[in-house]
Amino acid sequence: MSEEKVITLKPERKIFEDIYFNGNQGSLLFSPTTKSKTITTIVAAAILLIAFFVKGSLSKESQGILYFLSFILLLCAVFLSVSVNKVSRWRKQVNHYLNTLEKCKVYEIRIEQNFFTVNIDGEKETSEWKDFEFFDSNHDFISLEGKYNYMFPRKAMSERDYSLLKTILKDNINQA
Repeated sequence: MSEEKVITLKPERKIFEDIYFNGNQGSLLFSPTTKSKTITTIVAAAILLIAFFVKGSLSKESQGILYFLSFILLLCAVFLSVSVNKVSRWRKQVNHYLNTLEKCKVYEIRIEQNFFTVNIDGEKETSEWKDFEFFDSNHDFISLEGKYNYMFPRKAMSERDYSLLKTILKDNINQA
């Protein structure tokens, strides 16, 4: 590849939002990151509630189990809150990026022999090909990970550009 290739993307918020928030990604309690912790916390709370209802039938020595179950519920709640905080920060970053896209006039990818540059309204991020560790593509988008991480939706570019980008990434990024 000797000449520079330029792929222009449509910076429409809805296109990017559909990818980022697909499958409850942005849900604080039911995102893939927090769903299991939410369910575990609910189960622990239900078990503790049942134990409180039957505590009258427990012997004095057995009532220590209520403290143990309370501790387990507290532990579950702490792990859940850490995960919710992580999803909340991610969601805030994505919304900031989407707000930037809404105001964007120019969103393009410049591909050269040794460099890959993303330009969003004059804010350029340039990487050498060796800076990228991994790329993946599916029917909806291409993701690129390395010095900078990117996600390029198929709907934000022409089919020809999507195929071209996929081919160039396959040729230039060493898959492990």
